[in-house]
Amino acid sequence: MDHARPRIDTAARRARLGRLHLLAPAHRAARTEQAADAVLGLHATDPATVHLAACARLAVPDPADVERALYDDHTLVRLLCMRRTLFAVGAGLAPVVSSSTGRAIAAKERAGMVKWITEGAPGWDERWIAGVEAQALSALAGRGTATAAELAADVPGLRETLVVSPGKPYQATVAFSSRILRVLAAEGRIRRGRPRGSWTSSSFRWTPGTPFAELDAPPAPEARAVLARRWLAAYGPATVEDLKWWTGWTLTDTRRAVAATGAVEVTLDGGVTGLALPDDLEPLPAPEPWAALLPALDPTAMGWKGRDWYLDPDHVPHLFDRSGNIGPTVWWNGRIVGGWAQRPDGEIVWRLLTGEGGSAAADAVESEAARLASWIGPVRVTPRFRTPLERELSA
Repeated sequence: MDHARPRIDTAARRARLGRLHLLAPAHRAARTEQAADAVLGLHATDPATVHLAACARLAVPDPADVERALYDDHTLVRLLCMRRTLFAVGAGLAPVVSSSTGRAIAAKERAGMVKWITEGAPGWDERWIAGVEAQALSALAGRGTATAAELAADVPGLRETLVVSPGKPYQATVAFSSRILRVLAAEGRIRRGRPRGSWTSSSFRWTPGTPFAELDAPPAPEARAVLARRWLAAYGPATVEDLKWWTGWTLTDTRRAVAATGAVEVTLDGGVTGLALPDDLEPLPAPEPWAALLPALDPTAMGWKGRDWYLDPDHVPHLFDRSGNIGPTVWWNGRIVGGWAQRPDGEIVWRLLTGEGGSAAADAVESEAARLASWIGPVRVTPRFRTPLERELSA
């Protein structure tokens, strides 16, 4: 019965964020891998988010340390996984993420690509596609690193195109290279290398990779249980719906994974039924008061489906775009209290949407804005997904 369940209130959940997500100054990480592991992975759809999210959690912010992990040590792996979203996850967790979510998504990506090509261009079948892929992999192995354009110069099949949505206002001509290379990346057979410009650039070179299917990964059901346990440890207490949304699993797979973790039901504020690991029911001491400026699509901001406990619903129209992508946010003690942006001259500007925390919060946010500006330096950051408040502040 509900009265027999442990109760975990909102204050306790917010206290966990400062500690477990490495946002309170005393709990920040020494290396990028620790920052990524704390939140299970850094959103990587927008390349700037990886660096901004990592550096927000580093005691000494340094984009070079993020690049070391991604491109030198390969201790962070970009993987199309949860919710068909690109994440940078720790190399140790990558096999689990691949088996639990990534492989099924890669299979869907391949099926979609094959259908797109074979139906749009009769005469080109799966055998032809496999030949083009083999040529692309061979060309990349020979070059060591290459852009999509360089690979297309070597492989004629990558230069083929199809017109999508003919006759529509949004008609477009799409090169085979974009679809084929995306599938090879989803399967881990190639990986994104260093960007051609700064760390905010979406233009990058490809490098050879190890297929995720060849990694030493547990079977999918076991991998889902491992990932569910890791997620509950980092994001719990939370609901089944939160985990289902975060992973993109079916409800059945989500419930089975939760059952395998031994999670117990707890009561959250508002009478909501949540889940927590049985050895993780005691409240953590609240960290010292803290502020954070987190980037668009930060994993903490996007960690749950139900966000009322850390985000006022009235602020959603200001901080999200129409597709549900969150923009840059300002945090105070485990709650989103505003947003921030960078102006063309480099100035970091912010606005609080609530008076919570008073002058202490404002002073802490100003300090974090100065910290952010100090390490960004001359780099200019424009989120890929623009939100109303970010557009207004950056104008």
